[in-house]
Amino acid sequence: MTHEALYAIYWKTRSVIAPSLEYAQFFYEEALFDHVTGDISWLDLGCGHHLLSPWRQSHEDVLVSRCGHVVGLDLCLEALRAHRSIRQRVVGDISHLPFNAQSFDLVTANMVVEHLSDPVGQFCEIRRVLKPGGRFVFHTPNAFGYFGVARRLMHSSLNGWLVRLLDGRPKEDVFPIQYKANTTARIDKIARMAGFKVQRIRMRVSSPVFAIVPPLMIVELLWLRLLMLKPFRRWRTNIIAELKAC
Repeated sequence: MTHEALYAIYWKTRSVIAPSLEYAQFFYEEALFDHVTGDISWLDLGCGHHLLSPWRQSHEDVLVSRCGHVVGLDLCLEALRAHRSIRQRVVGDISHLPFNAQSFDLVTANMVVEHLSDPVGQFCEIRRVLKPGGRFVFHTPNAFGYFGVARRLMHSSLNGWLVRLLDGRPKEDVFPIQYKANTTARIDKIARMAGFKVQRIRMRVSSPVFAIVPPLMIVELLWLRLLMLKPFRRWRTNIIAELKAC
């Protein structure tokens, strides 16, 4: 069966089981549009090939055009060369950001925090380059989410293979996971240690991982529908956090 046919089955099934389910990246995109204005300096960490999902390129272009000064940082030069929207791109490490103190009004990170090996030190570095009152907004998996738990239990080689299979990412775009700042409690503690105040943390449910595997997709959709209920908020799949520099 073709991918198109499998996705047709998915969309029809989703409309019955979880019609209000949304992709978590859409919520992150909304958060960015809330914070990005023409008079700010904005740094995106781990920008890679793009800020948003590849099929949201037109929205990414609009978002970047709203801001007068945007900088993208990533460790991978090849990824930066392939980036299509941010003009000012820098090779660098989050642990040692190559910027002066208080250089930015906004720092963002999309699916990056789960890879941080020293989140306290790295959050301190992010705080250093933010102006007082500046915001750090990030989107990351929830360590208590079912896929987060599964990834932590897997062997690293199987973990990488599964992500490449499900996301279609090449081997060089799959990085080791740490999950050291991936619960609400950990984010709150690390934020306070690094000189931030938690402004808002939103727990979101995202699209199923096994969307094109019909038997697993049905079970996953039922579980996601359950996670959308308030009592199960703690186990939702994604976190969107907004921190304010004190």
